[in-house]
Amino acid sequence: TSRCFPLPGSTLCWCLLLFCLDVSRPELPVAQAGSVPSAGKTLVWGPGLEANIVLPARFFYIQTVDGSGRNLTTSPGEKTFEVKIVSPVEQFTRIWIQVLDRQDGSFLVRYRMYASYSELHIHIMLKNKHVAKSPYVLEGPVYHEGCNCPQPSGATWEEHMKCPQSFPQIDKDLSVFPSVDPDRNAQEIPQRFGQRQSLCHYTIKDNKIYVKTFGEHVGFRIFMDAILLSLTRKVWLPDMEFFVNLGDWPLEKRKPTEKIHPIFSWCGSNNTRDIVMPTYDLTESVLETMGRVSLDMMSVQANTGPPWPLKNATAFWRGRDSRQERLELVKLSRAHPEMIDAAFTNFFFFKHDESLYGPLVKHVSFFDFFKYKYQINIDGTVAAYRLPYLLAGDSVVLKQDSGYYEHFYDELQPWEHYIPIRADLGDLLEKIQWARDHDDQVRKITQTAQQFARNHLMGDSIFCYHYKLFQKYAKLQVTEPRVRKGMELVDQPTDDLFPCSCHRTRTHTQVRVLSNKHTPAPYAV
Repeated sequence: TSRCFPLPGSTLCWCLLLFCLDVSRPELPVAQAGSVPSAGKTLVWGPGLEANIVLPARFFYIQTVDGSGRNLTTSPGEKTFEVKIVSPVEQFTRIWIQVLDRQDGSFLVRYRMYASYSELHIHIMLKNKHVAKSPYVLEGPVYHEGCNCPQPSGATWEEHMKCPQSFPQIDKDLSVFPSVDPDRNAQEIPQRFGQRQSLCHYTIKDNKIYVKTFGEHVGFRIFMDAILLSLTRKVWLPDMEFFVNLGDWPLEKRKPTEKIHPIFSWCGSNNTRDIVMPTYDLTESVLETMGRVSLDMMSVQANTGPPWPLKNATAFWRGRDSRQERLELVKLSRAHPEMIDAAFTNFFFFKHDESLYGPLVKHVSFFDFFKYKYQINIDGTVAAYRLPYLLAGDSVVLKQDSGYYEHFYDELQPWEHYIPIRADLGDLLEKIQWARDHDDQVRKITQTAQQFARNHLMGDSIFCYHYKLFQKYAKLQVTEPRVRKGMELVDQPTDDLFPCSCHRTRTHTQVRVLSNKHTPAPYAV
């Protein structure tokens, strides 16, 4: 069979440039092998060149172009470009820089600031020549991730971040809530879910965070605290009150015609009404990029394995035994080792079957997954949270049909971003064989998926998603959010080593006239 594979359009402002650089479009001018990069014609763009865009790790892109104006589509060498970031008023800048070679003629430059500066100059050099419009000058104060200096105007922050007007999943999730009553929810949600589930009850008031936990297993609260603290350092959030589900499974199973409650979750399903956020895994990887995590949406782009023709034409999977279909996959792999390489790295849920589906194999670096052309994505307890990273790699994803979804699934299209497989894996062998027989079309799916991940799953998009979700949810509230009895303040971390001075102030029109503006006492019940 043959299928059409339309290329996706673009929704972000600077994604128009990315669209022009999409190497899967054959009509674009492509440089010949051995072409020499041109400093003057090479392109540089991205949010890391804007002073007002504060991210844990800032980033921008370099697309190598030769002297005739043609894009290079293979790497000219990982040491091709040298990047230096300096401040004219500081002798030393505490900034860690990495130039990541994406092996397709483009580079991703990321840097993490450990102090704030009054001005930064970004020098991008090619054999001692300035590239494009280098040096790029970030004027005014340039704040680092730890600086608590929120932009008073949400609209201004969104404009700087180039956030889209809406996200399909947010609009879909909130459409079942014509209004939200914080007072009613504060009474009913703990009664309904608080005994058996693990929840956090948050109030954002005057850009400060207050929380009360319910349930026994509340350790995952640290992930929600972290994104809220990071957001409130960057932008003034609206006053709001909401509940976060800390468990794997979405909770609200009532129909919209019944009295449903708004519950924020990291995963959604076809038979629940939870409000979906980016997963804690993806969000933490954004917050800790160039920090304590090694797997993030940027590092993947520099570790996509060998060139496509040299990849192993076998479908690959590693993981733990968190779903029956995973057992079936390992069984299928044993029957067809020439087509599937699947094995368990840990047994927990089906430990009594370890003798049947073992022995366990050693953990494999996620980057080594991309030695294989075909990546199998199967649900775990809920959606498999590795999908964003698989899409960003240089392998095609064979995605199981699933009732679970993450915040971006609504924008994915089968046969455009991934190859669909049945929930029971009944057509997996057939789809692998199809992929082997249609290598050019599979390559296009892989590149389209890569471009989607680069455009929609990077750190700026994750922050935009959270902010737009909170902004739209807050507008649904019909009673005043309150700091409830038993809530505790979530303090911003202190930075005694590199404190910053915030130059932003709120105007009278931005400050809400409330009697309890700074001190939310007495506690509401």
